[in-house]
Amino acid sequence: MPFTPFSGLILMTSYQQVPLQGIWVDVQVKGFVADVSATLKYMNEEEKAADAIFFFPMDEDAAIYSFEATVDGKTIIADLQEKEQAQKTYEEAISQGKEAFYIGEDKYTGDIFTCSVGNLPPGQETEVTLKYVQELPVDADGALRFLLPVVLNPRYSPKDDDVSIKPRCPKVPVGEVPYTLSLNAHFQSTYGIAKIESNCNITPLEYTDSDNTRAKVSLAEGHKFDRDVELLAYYTDVDKPSVTVEAGLGATDAAQESGPAPSGSIMAESVAMLNFYPSFPAGQEQSNCGEFIFLVDRSGSMGWKMNSEPKSPKRIQSAKETLVLLLKSLPLGCYFNIYGFGSHFESFFPESVEYTQQSMEVAVKKVNKMNAKFGGTKILEPLQNIYRTDGRAGHPRQIFVLTDGEVRNTKQVIKEVQKNAENHRCFTFGIGEGASTSLIKGMARAGNGIYDFIIGKDRIQPKVLRALRYSLQPPVKEVSLTWTLPSGMEAIVLSEVPTAIFQGQSSIVYAQLNGKVENEAEGEVCLQYKFNDEILKNTLHFLLTVQNAERPTIHRLAAKTLISDLEHGSESEEVKKKILETSLQSGVVSSLTAYVAVNEDTKTPVEGTPVTRDPPLLALKEFNLIDYPSVANPIGKQAKSGPAPRKLSGWFRKMASSAANLFRTTKETPEEKTEAPPPPAEPAENPTLARLISLQNADGSWDLTPEISAVLGISKTDIKTVNPDQNMEVSVSVWVTVLAVIWLHTICLDQREEWELLEGKAVSWISTKAGSSLGEFVRVGNELLKSSVDPKVFGL
Repeated sequence: MPFTPFSGLILMTSYQQVPLQGIWVDVQVKGFVADVSATLKYMNEEEKAADAIFFFPMDEDAAIYSFEATVDGKTIIADLQEKEQAQKTYEEAISQGKEAFYIGEDKYTGDIFTCSVGNLPPGQETEVTLKYVQELPVDADGALRFLLPVVLNPRYSPKDDDVSIKPRCPKVPVGEVPYTLSLNAHFQSTYGIAKIESNCNITPLEYTDSDNTRAKVSLAEGHKFDRDVELLAYYTDVDKPSVTVEAGLGATDAAQESGPAPSGSIMAESVAMLNFYPSFPAGQEQSNCGEFIFLVDRSGSMGWKMNSEPKSPKRIQSAKETLVLLLKSLPLGCYFNIYGFGSHFESFFPESVEYTQQSMEVAVKKVNKMNAKFGGTKILEPLQNIYRTDGRAGHPRQIFVLTDGEVRNTKQVIKEVQKNAENHRCFTFGIGEGASTSLIKGMARAGNGIYDFIIGKDRIQPKVLRALRYSLQPPVKEVSLTWTLPSGMEAIVLSEVPTAIFQGQSSIVYAQLNGKVENEAEGEVCLQYKFNDEILKNTLHFLLTVQNAERPTIHRLAAKTLISDLEHGSESEEVKKKILETSLQSGVVSSLTAYVAVNEDTKTPVEGTPVTRDPPLLALKEFNLIDYPSVANPIGKQAKSGPAPRKLSGWFRKMASSAANLFRTTKETPEEKTEAPPPPAEPAENPTLARLISLQNADGSWDLTPEISAVLGISKTDIKTVNPDQNMEVSVSVWVTVLAVIWLHTICLDQREEWELLEGKAVSWISTKAGSSLGEFVRVGNELLKSSVDPKVFGL
């Protein structure tokens, strides 16, 4: 039976639980942006006061803008301070026996936040409320995806890092989590809302206006927070370019949520969110050149299931099926290699080899023998090895990374990709619940590629094959933004101009609009880029007169984007100053700032030493194979880009000492990894399709074999007998390949995105071999398979 740890706080000396009473979440989705408020209620049922720490897994792009605690009916609003000052404020309050609250970004990665609660009195109930905003991604099928993560996977720490430790978490069976989640979600779209789906039980969709542009849903009552909560909103028209202009706070009423903004700050002027959908000329041919390197996670965690469903495949099994599909879809004449990594790494070939029938067969055999027994997750070393090797002239390097994203040195990995960005493109995929959004998104952005996540019942194959098609598209060049604004106005771009532009992928840009706006004024912005020596333009028109927003959502997202870009750039003092300035002005947490709150009205100051508590992890799998980062001192150590480290004192020294009672230090060697027996392999979702794909040759053809006969459901004798052209030397292979293509369109049309590239190879090969007999091959093939595939599929 799968297990999940509690999400409350545990007593470090005895593992007793501080009960989490419940979680309440309110989600407001407007267009492509979500504004979220999450409240967690805890009760200290011990006889002594307690110090506690717990974690919030958070999307890399989420902008935390508010933190508050409610004690005895009193709400304490936290202040955003420079991180070192916030620590000092917290320590001083704790030493005086006052209740205090702190939340800051993790040292190593931007998608985990550490929250500390100090001097929690015995018998007291405390609520902690966190508010954040984030952009919502759009899936290939047009669904707008909102995800509330429950899983915080342990992150592998290389032995050179500060400390590497493992938790011994108390676990309960899935379905017996002792707290519930209440979630209400409101959606608003000017294009109309068609439907909302979820991986959890939700109430029926309820429209709140007559034109179906506003709707709401809720989780079913009593929902156990035992998995990531996913909401998929389908708008009537989702892929239209758009511009949202939000008024600055300089002239707003002081009673408004954020109050007036200081003149000259990022919050004072209007901010525009530009959502481009770049397009390319129809009929563009894909390149047959390239060096394709597939970097596949083989750590112990890849041996576990994709999700909590009983028949869910293992992560490594899904990765292997995807690799075979990729190998069959590569173009002839390209180069490729496959790396597996864990505590160590190995490659199939000493260097990239030419894609031929022989090299493909060797690679497929090696893929089928792959397992998830490489221990921990060290991705930096294989990346460095790849970057040290010379590329192939005339073959642009494309790196594909498949991982469950459980590494600890995220920022170091991203910097390595960024340093080599001119020599490759990087496409990344986070497998399973809990994959690090910082790692997956950061690598792709640094490497001018795209990223995607495979969670719940998602399949890896269509998402990775979509990226392979993008990699075969030549990169765009000379990207620029051109503005046309009324006299006296100027636009200051706050985010980086997109350089990775792909067909069907939105590109979002934030800009600050300075100057006085006249009534009914309009603006124009043009995204221009060169593709295959052709200049392409995407132009957006928009109104400059806007009303004041109830919440400055766009401003906060713009601030978060600016902060993230700065944090991934130079580490100069000037850049740090800009990060601090933007963070403090906008209220959005950065790596250099943290929220802190002190209850100045603490009724009975705590005397003596409170018991110290630390959180168990939120997860849907066992953790005996994976090392977790040090949480002994989540606040006392600074990120390298932040203020200088401080010596542990007072409460932080006490926390470090207590943490040692719960966690044991480990060395990062493969020999010390004790593998639990993995669950039995699950069959492919469509084993017949997988078998057909495995039989295809590198040039796109199929040979007549007993295996292909079994897939098609036609005997070898019948296939030979009804062959329309008995005289052609290669007619049997042509005939079988035509039948295979017809079979794909007849049986597996709903999975076309997965086999479209290998079909393209097959049709191209057929066109060079069939000659004038092609039409007859297609006609007889349709009759034999009782199908009606359009001859246009074959170029007729």
